Amino acid sequence: MYSLADYGQMTADRIRTSAYWDALRLSVNSDTVVLEIGTGFGSLALLACRAGAKRVYAVEPDDAIQLAKQIAAQNGYEDRVQLIQAESTKISLPEKVDLVVSDLRGVLPLFRDHIPTIIDARQRLLSPNGKLIPRQDTLWAAIVEAPDLYRHYEEPWRQNNLGLNLKHGERFAKNSWRKGRVTIDALLADPIRWATLDYQVIKSPDVSFDGQLVVERSGTGHGLNIWFDTTLIEGVTFSNGPEAPELVYRSAFFPWLDPVPLKKGDVIKLYLSADLVGEDYVWCWNTEVFAGGDVGASKANFKQSTFFGVPLSPRKLAQQELSYQPKLNENGNVTSFILQAMDGQLSLEQLAERVVERFPAKYANSREALRDINEVAQKYSG
Repeated sequence: MYSLADYGQMTADRIRTSAYWDALRLSVNSDTVVLEIGTGFGSLALLACRAGAKRVYAVEPDDAIQLAKQIAAQNGYEDRVQLIQAESTKISLPEKVDLVVSDLRGVLPLFRDHIPTIIDARQRLLSPNGKLIPRQDTLWAAIVEAPDLYRHYEEPWRQNNLGLNLKHGERFAKNSWRKGRVTIDALLADPIRWATLDYQVIKSPDVSFDGQLVVERSGTGHGLNIWFDTTLIEGVTFSNGPEAPELVYRSAFFPWLDPVPLKKGDVIKLYLSADLVGEDYVWCWNTEVFAGGDVGASKANFKQSTFFGVPLSPRKLAQQELSYQPKLNENGNVTSFILQAMDGQLSLEQLAERVVERFPAKYANSREALRDINEVAQKYSG
């Protein structure tokens, strides 16, 4: 979920916003019905109006959409924009739309429910001859020499003023990734195109790649830099890659477990995957380095995953076994009771009284109960 500040930064990115404006200007006419998913405070929806759209449905689950109402009115577009505060997968529209525009990426397009959301919109809400903006994202990866980025994964665990040995935490840190902008000079091998996300036909949010690359410049390899090139429409593109100007997205750095001295001609076998599990992606980046291309001379072999980036208790691991038999805990019982009591007949005050009566050991008064009731009501009430 983006914050209002995030939406502001995205709108302030001139390269990104200019590209979306160009794509809308070239795709919209006076007969076009547009759906914007993830409108935030409505900037792309209003640009669609400026481009001449007949009607725009702007969808956003966050309260930022309340600001969109005011901004639409200030710009004179309130008569053509219908604002819908909801997830797009849970709405229906009175008509099929001609164009779906969105920017649901994070640092990378493989971000939370971005792809399932686009698939749903394409199948349910878009007319048979309708178009999507963006049309396609291409994902690239490169081996990089990035000591400054790598330092963030080592220094907190190796250098501290407490006199404590924190080294065990380093391995967890190195099974996670973070924003990490690099320049073209940091690349030690030519980038590989490891995935193409064609939103007009894509069927699965999961992506994988198995291939190899050859080191072109000697140096110290610290990990992978991953970025995307986007095609909004034919002829309108931008990139967050190392050769492009820095964008609000920046790019992603996936560290290796150890730095590896590399020489020109070394071969790197790479397995890279991203699988949507629940609400987020589990990333895997397995790397093996061979000296001079000789598969018998392995210089390094790393098997990494964001699954290993969080220390899980035996209890949480057991809860992920297929044979695990879940049972509601106290918080689950409270939530279940609140949901059953939300029949449209009781006020929040009355619900709080019932919850306190049912769970006196958990809540001392109605005010305490109201915190949990409000959270459940905002998430599940209509």
